[in-house]
Amino acid sequence: MPGHRGHGLHARDYERMLDLIVAVLEHDDPGSLWYLISGHLVDTLGLNTVVFAVADPARGRGKAQGWAPRSLGRDVSDVVQRRVRQHHPLVSYLAARALRPVTASELCDDWRDSPWYSEARRDYGTTQQLGVPVPAGDGTLRGLVLGRAGDFTDHELAFAARIQPLLITADRHARELRRLREAASPQAAPAVFPAVAVPRHDLTPRELTVLGLLAEGLTAAGIAHRLAISPHTVNRHLEKVYRKLGTNNRVSTVLSAQQAGIVSRARIFSHPADRG
Repeated sequence: MPGHRGHGLHARDYERMLDLIVAVLEHDDPGSLWYLISGHLVDTLGLNTVVFAVADPARGRGKAQGWAPRSLGRDVSDVVQRRVRQHHPLVSYLAARALRPVTASELCDDWRDSPWYSEARRDYGTTQQLGVPVPAGDGTLRGLVLGRAGDFTDHELAFAARIQPLLITADRHARELRRLREAASPQAAPAVFPAVAVPRHDLTPRELTVLGLLAEGLTAAGIAHRLAISPHTVNRHLEKVYRKLGTNNRVSTVLSAQQAGIVSRARIFSHPADRG
């Protein structure tokens, strides 16, 4: 494990990270979040492909979204399922619950003689793959596979390591936002996030997610745990929500949000451990 991968980043690298953070927090469609992220990564790292994969090795299953930089379509999930069955080195690496971003050649001494290399080069012009684990704590193996022609430099590996926490947080944010939107039944009135709610109160997608979890009864610590952020960050989001809704405590905030139709009146307390 090279010890210098965390060094050597430049001001431009941090500008790109900030651009990505802002784009993620302002994006309100969880279904297309990884497409947004992939666009940034393609431009920043000169990638041929970006694949976000979720694998279940025990069942030999996997699903994925991929871009090159346009969508790779449903075929990419078939490729991921084959890789799970073939024990691709990056799948084995994720299964070991390792966290460090790692290249396929680092895991596989004969990478350039492997069938995975041949297929990736034939289909996408990819000669190296970088796996970035995105652990979720739900039993699945989640990660990004970044493909490009040519090796990744130490500088690029350092960049990948620095943005990995953002990717993990973005994934949790997208899953929670999707769950909150689906929590209300089709008959629920008002809907969880009506289209008029955001412009009316100027709440960002991140603030809406925090507000939705608050309405489910989670404490700041519980919200922080769910979204992989600090309680301090949660409280800063809540302060902004209070200001935008004209409230000053959690109870009045939830009631105001329910009356305005921003959150459903019927919340589902499905994670009691997070409420403590």
